[in-house]
Amino acid sequence: MEIISKILIAIVALEHLYILYMEMFAWETLGKKTFKGSLPDEMFKPTKKLAANQGLYNGFLSAGLIWTFFICDQIWAKNVAIFFLTCVIAAGIYGALSASKKIFFVQALPAIIALIFVLLR
Repeated sequence: MEIISKILIAIVALEHLYILYMEMFAWETLGKKTFKGSLPDEMFKPTKKLAANQGLYNGFLSAGLIWTFFICDQIWAKNVAIFFLTCVIAAGIYGALSASKKIFFVQALPAIIALIFVLLR
């Protein structure tokens, strides 16, 4: 269970590093492809700074999840993983309700699955 939970945590962390990159550095290219239909094309340039701010927060989520791999105390590592996965789930649910239902499946669902495995270990 522990190996599976760590793999799932790593997947969620990598996903959020990708989101950081997309929102901070590739908003007008990858962001436009990713959010096609959710946001008019002419809105990507004026929202670039807002997206970069969102990307930074995604980086914090990723950093928190990566941090769990370096915590020696297993109980502390589990609690930190639970906290950051719960934050990802909350962000994914809010994004699904406010922007696109697709966000639930891309962001929240992988974190929910990871959280289940963390709780089972």
